[in-house]
Amino acid sequence: MTHITSTNLADGRELIYFDDASAGGNTRKPEQTPDRRELPARSEPGEVRFDALTGEWVAVAAHRQSRTHLPPADQCPICPTTPANPSEIPAPDYDVVVFENRFPSLGPALGPVPDDAGWGTTGPAFGRCEVVSFTPDHTGSFSGLSEVRARTVVEAWAHRTGALNALPGIQQVFPFENRGADIGVTLHHPHGQIYAYPYVTPRAAVMGAAARKFYDDADGRQTLTGSLLRSEREDGSRMVVEGENFSAYVPFAARWPLEIHLVPHRQVPDLAGLSGEEKDELAHVYLNLLKRLDALYPTPTPYISAWHQAPLDELLRPAGYLHLQLTSPRRAEDKLKYLAGSEAAMGAFINDTTPELVAERLRNVTVPASALKPIPEGAHA
Repeated sequence: MTHITSTNLADGRELIYFDDASAGGNTRKPEQTPDRRELPARSEPGEVRFDALTGEWVAVAAHRQSRTHLPPADQCPICPTTPANPSEIPAPDYDVVVFENRFPSLGPALGPVPDDAGWGTTGPAFGRCEVVSFTPDHTGSFSGLSEVRARTVVEAWAHRTGALNALPGIQQVFPFENRGADIGVTLHHPHGQIYAYPYVTPRAAVMGAAARKFYDDADGRQTLTGSLLRSEREDGSRMVVEGENFSAYVPFAARWPLEIHLVPHRQVPDLAGLSGEEKDELAHVYLNLLKRLDALYPTPTPYISAWHQAPLDELLRPAGYLHLQLTSPRRAEDKLKYLAGSEAAMGAFINDTTPELVAERLRNVTVPASALKPIPEGAHA
């Protein structure tokens, strides 16, 4: 079982160590490695403003202009602490760590957005933003993690999803990873983030409405995502990986040059709802997909890994269905797709590739044998 230990940083932010199951007994004692930095008090939340034209909330986080941006390796804020670099992680070593972002877009205070919003409505940017460091190693990427370590990250995502779901005012929890300078990362160290929003995000609202309509039309007997998974598996031309509990495919109407959806065979609302067996396979299949993505070209492929989880909204949640959308703007070895007029202004995507061809390429790439080796049975029992 993954060992979980919570502590606090010098300014009161929570930090949680997730130690690999293979590490043996839980011997971590955070009181022996306290955060000795002198940090300023945490700031008040930024602001959310209601866009009456679209009915959407926009977060205004001007304080993030001063956040850390691509520091040299010896000043990385999420490497383990050394005498020369007292970082965000006080311990001299760790496996996986989650901590509250020092420069959050949302939070640290919690609460709901204003009711009956209209033009001119503002409110505090309530919520929570967390950083997930996948490894103490400054270089590399998620695809280079061992399967045991990837499983620890999955456990961290699931643990934090459950904990953040329970916070007052939270409506949606979103774990994600931005990988690569072309995506706009501000730290080279392999890491992801988790946002807990006080509102349902625009993309989740659109998807949730479609899912709820399908669910109601089927009298609650079928889900939209489950139906799409079944159709893709029956068609087969866009399938990439099929497992016992998860399958991955390039969707029929893919928007991005590289787009893969990873879907559990069982309807669950979020990562916290997965069984131990499902989490084991998820770590295995997810690593496999990332290795396939990186094997397409001589250099690593930039991507956004977005976990779509059911919002906590009582209307949307029953039809919600956990799945991953893994996307990249890379359309050739030396070309990126930029969101220009049609996509950025109108939201009308034009794909430069065919989903069937992309799926075939992903199926046929050579994946290292280590990516095909499953986690030993019982490693995370």
